[in-house]
Amino acid sequence: MKRVLLKLSGEALANRSGEIYDVAFVDKVAVTLKTCRDEGHEIAIVVGAGNIWRGRAGGEMDRTEADRMGMLATVINCICLKDAIVRAGADAVVMTAVPMYPFAETYSADAAKSALSDGKIVILGAGLGIPFLSTDTAGAVRAAEIGADAILMAKNVDYIYTDDPRKNKDAKPLKEVKASEVLAMNLKAMDATATAFCLSVGMPVKVFGLNTPEDIIRAVSGEKVGTVITAE
Repeated sequence: MKRVLLKLSGEALANRSGEIYDVAFVDKVAVTLKTCRDEGHEIAIVVGAGNIWRGRAGGEMDRTEADRMGMLATVINCICLKDAIVRAGADAVVMTAVPMYPFAETYSADAAKSALSDGKIVILGAGLGIPFLSTDTAGAVRAAEIGADAILMAKNVDYIYTDDPRKNKDAKPLKEVKASEVLAMNLKAMDATATAFCLSVGMPVKVFGLNTPEDIIRAVSGEKVGTVITAE
């Protein structure tokens, strides 16, 4: 895969002790991303915000305002990741769906593609700039816009399962599944809107667990890791 979009969950960046960042792990991810770039891959990244903000804190907050807070939280994660990548020795740029100068450049597909062609790692923040849509959906749309070969979803599970393996011991891992089957079986691989979008544009997705940062290299290199969601 020449050009990929990597979706990182915010939780992947968090410390198990409750701190919003596991700095050592973030630095390892940055080194891994530099390795992928050095091997000739063009990497765009969408980061979630679950380590900082997840939905309406008490259930009473207006959904639009809560989602705006989530968008801002993703930008904090983007800046953190950019800093780590630059310290690892690679060039990176943060682009956001809404103007946030001087913290980031404003996203456009042409600017993102140009930066990728120049060897920069492009980190995309603030989702799509509108509420009610997840960062999974933002990643799917951005992947299509920049002409990515595939989406790599780094999740907290090693495969997509036929059911929640934490609740059903008989749940079976799936090595490959169609996007239409993911929707029909209501599998929680990624947001349903994102799955439907990938189906509509023919975008393949690889879902894998981020047990170690090296899993990103394996996924980018095409090794059989995680579950591949194919479009029909």
